[in-house]
Amino acid sequence: MRALEVTWSSPLPPTRSGVADYADELLPHLARLCRVTVIEPPDGRPEVSWREEVSWQAAEAPPRGLELLHLGNNPYHLWVAARLRRLGGVVVLHDAVLHHLLVEEAASTGNWQRFAEELAAVAGKAGEALAWARRWGFTGPLDPFLFPARPAYLRYAHAVLVHNRAAEKAVKTELPGLPVRQVPLAVAALPGEGGAFREKLGLKDGEILAVHLGFLTPAKGLGVILRALVIVQELGLPVRLVVVGEGAEQEELAATVRQLGLASQVVLFGYASRKQLGDILAAADVGLVPRFPTAGETSAAVLRFLACGKPVVVCGYQQFLEFPPEVALRIRPGGEGAVELARWLAYLARNPQVLAEKKRLAYRAWQDGGHAPEVAAARLLAAVEDMAATLEREDRRKRGESRVV
Repeated sequence: MRALEVTWSSPLPPTRSGVADYADELLPHLARLCRVTVIEPPDGRPEVSWREEVSWQAAEAPPRGLELLHLGNNPYHLWVAARLRRLGGVVVLHDAVLHHLLVEEAASTGNWQRFAEELAAVAGKAGEALAWARRWGFTGPLDPFLFPARPAYLRYAHAVLVHNRAAEKAVKTELPGLPVRQVPLAVAALPGEGGAFREKLGLKDGEILAVHLGFLTPAKGLGVILRALVIVQELGLPVRLVVVGEGAEQEELAATVRQLGLASQVVLFGYASRKQLGDILAAADVGLVPRFPTAGETSAAVLRFLACGKPVVVCGYQQFLEFPPEVALRIRPGGEGAVELARWLAYLARNPQVLAEKKRLAYRAWQDGGHAPEVAAARLLAAVEDMAATLEREDRRKRGESRVV
């Protein structure tokens, strides 16, 4: 075990968050490589398998060693943002858009003045005007993407870790003096029994099972998926869809499925346990992640499909272009992508040998990308050690300059 000590602040299970899943999968491997102290989330110390492998501290406690603060664009990260403002540290940036987090923070604290000042510091008068409009409930669907608000939080950071090149470029452009490193996003390959799940659905040999994962929001592209499925149905191709996830869109989605006459082709599964998700992924032939627009995150859903040996259809823009194109099959963003998605589904349904080869390449892409949790933990630690050395050198330089002055 190395001498470095790390303090970890992030959502943890049972919070239904991608960052909580990431922490649950990566932390036991990191704890075998260095000393780890985990800050207890507001809902208390979780019952996780690695509970005894780490030390624990309350949210008020100062960090031991170098602190890693995991930021995502949702209310689960409010307490992490508060700790960052108070203590600083190394930010692990899971979403390159932090607008929603900033809004949630203003709403929960009532500090709309700070919200306006921070957006004004980032985007001038336009940011200030948007902030006060948001205060009184006026907002547009593209506001978060036009005003991502990264510097509002990252100005407190000593350094930043990101999971894709697009996020690295964005941070370096806005905060050129801030150290930034890219590390792989840890996503585990889930075990599962696919045969039983396919049998439960009544799938026949040669029938394609497409799967969508994630919290149900308009940006996830479910409208594009359903329009593509209508086209595929009209072509008479054997394609079924399972939608895994929950959210405010569930009832509306169910109504749309009925209106389009897709009730026999679509299963709205809802929330899936880890065991259920493993079975669904094992049964799947192709994943569907046509997300548009995006908060700049590396898609854990894409990596979950690749880890289980499944190719995935994505929107061909921004960070999604960083996935290998032979297994991350690209369509145009927005509504026009429905026809291209239908073409991909038709192509895979008609060419089983091509589909089999893409499944083999998908697993290799996950493996080669360093996304296995044990590999990602080692690369995270190497980046943290490098950053710690850089920060220490910079601190010594500043102390030396201070003595000269």
